[in-house]
Amino acid sequence: STLEPNADSKPLFTAQTLLTRLSTSLRLALSHCRPWTDFFDRTAFAKPASFSDATSRLRKNFSYFRANYLTILTAVLTFSLITHPFSLIILLSLIAAWLFLYALRPSELPLVIWGRTYSDIEKLAILVVLTVVVIFFTSVGSLLISGIMMGIAIVCAHGAFRMSEDLFLDEQEPFGLGLFSFVSAAASSAAANAAAPVIVSRV
Repeated sequence: STLEPNADSKPLFTAQTLLTRLSTSLRLALSHCRPWTDFFDRTAFAKPASFSDATSRLRKNFSYFRANYLTILTAVLTFSLITHPFSLIILLSLIAAWLFLYALRPSELPLVIWGRTYSDIEKLAILVVLTVVVIFFTSVGSLLISGIMMGIAIVCAHGAFRMSEDLFLDEQEPFGLGLFSFVSAAASSAAANAAAPVIVSRV
């Protein structure tokens, strides 16, 4: 009986852990951004001499400004979602369903709806079908694609017209893993928290 309150508090604890890891990862990713004064330096923009020159600039600029480009892509996608509140609510609901019904839900706490208990495989199948329906049969999919394509177009335009002769690459810690690893880390924390009462009870 003493283990039940802990089991009830796990989803809240793991959700708080997820938000903390997300905030930390975002701050870490933003800390890798190059100075925005260099990014928007007007004197450094010029028309590329050829297509090969544009691709060479794009490769070097992407290696140097990759954190800035990811920030711009995220900002464009966020703006696209904010300007369409209904699609934003649907997407957030889908993400919440994945987190609280599958990723963060303790394994010993079954999902019961209308007296029927659903296994992990059934929950996964339902969530996959729901994701396909939301992405391909609502405006969310087209909105995400258009936002991503617009962000990529901005990145390619900047990378092709921004001269790269003044850029000096250095060793920079990859930010991508730090930005996107919080979900797996939070899921691992949820699994560890779910196993903790079992270990304590055995002891």
